[in-house]
Amino acid sequence: MKLTVVGCSGSFPSTESACSSYLVEADGFRLLLDMGNGALGELQRHIGLYDLDAILLSHLHPDHCIDMCGYFVARYYRHEGGRAEAIPVYGPSDTEQRLATAYGDVPDESCMREVFDFRTLAPGTFSVGPLTVRTDRVRHPVEAFAFRVEHDGSALVYSGDTGPCEELHELAAGADLLLCEASFTHGKEDIPDLHLNGREAGEHAARAGAGRLVLTHIPPWTDPLTNLRDARAVYDGPVELARAGAVYEI
Repeated sequence: MKLTVVGCSGSFPSTESACSSYLVEADGFRLLLDMGNGALGELQRHIGLYDLDAILLSHLHPDHCIDMCGYFVARYYRHEGGRAEAIPVYGPSDTEQRLATAYGDVPDESCMREVFDFRTLAPGTFSVGPLTVRTDRVRHPVEAFAFRVEHDGSALVYSGDTGPCEELHELAAGADLLLCEASFTHGKEDIPDLHLNGREAGEHAARAGAGRLVLTHIPPWTDPLTNLRDARAVYDGPVELARAGAVYEI
């Protein structure tokens, strides 16, 4: 598998990055994990607008899904060749309604279904092209999921947004790469079931035996170097900060 960081800023875009969005490729199949603020523009640096094969949305906060509204426009009003075929979109139970509400003046109640094949996430395992996806609910104020994506014996785990939880640990067990949010600062924010800090991300990686840790979803007001230091204090494996455009072979 190849992982490309399309965007990695938390809460809102920074001057260096769009919000959460990660492209996973294997055997010519292209899967996008989240499409937050600014991600649609950045995605076009890496692939064409209509080259995606499926999308997974971890949850429905704008910094993880709002550019789906722009993507609807690109697929529904495509000038050359008519509307794009419906692409599978896996998300929480009210994904279609939330995106239609965010867009506002949709042509009709079913228009988004013409270009997005909405599929409701639930804890469990399913196939997406050549990839096997295992998902579970994690700790966040809204319905939220983490993902384990496997291909040919390799595993990538994406935390989505979550506080510390056993579900993330179980998904991350033995993963080759853990792409883990680190929104908070250790010793500064202490809000249960919302986000992880750098130390907690490192603890999850260490306990799970992950081969590599990449810290992501760090908001512009959080010092990333502090979170990197805190993760390294508890995790002995390679750890780094996500950056837009970074590519990982898994």
